[in-house]
Amino acid sequence: VQLQASGGGLVQAGGSLRLSCAASGSIFSLGAMGWYRQAPGKQRELVAVITSGGTTTYADSVKGRVNITRDNAEDTVYLQMNSLKPEDTAVYYCKADKLTHTGWVPVWGQGTQVTVSS
Repeated sequence: VQLQASGGGLVQAGGSLRLSCAASGSIFSLGAMGWYRQAPGKQRELVAVITSGGTTTYADSVKGRVNITRDNAEDTVYLQMNSLKPEDTAVYYCKADKLTHTGWVPVWGQGTQVTVSS
C-alpha cells in the first residue's frame, strides 16, 4: 500500500486548506486512516483519525476547526482545516492501518508542508 498526500501550502492565519491522502497498491483491507503532524523540534502528534466505519477522533488543539472525512470507495481520506493558526504550521503526514496476515500494521505517506503565516 502506498499513500499519496497532497494539498499542503502557505496560507494566512484564518484561512483554510484541504489535505487529501489517496491509498493505492495492494489494498485488501484498510482500517483507520488519519493525519498526524510534526512541527520543527517537536514530536509527531495526532491531528485526526477516522475508522473504516466513520468514527472520528480529533486532537483537542484542532477540535471545531478541522473535519476529517473518508471515501472508502476511493480509499481516500480528507482533512478540511479551517481557521488556521500559525501554530498549525507543520509537516502533515497521513497514515493508514493495513490488515496483514500478522495483524494491523501502519503505513505512512510522505509529508505535506502546511505553513500558516500570521
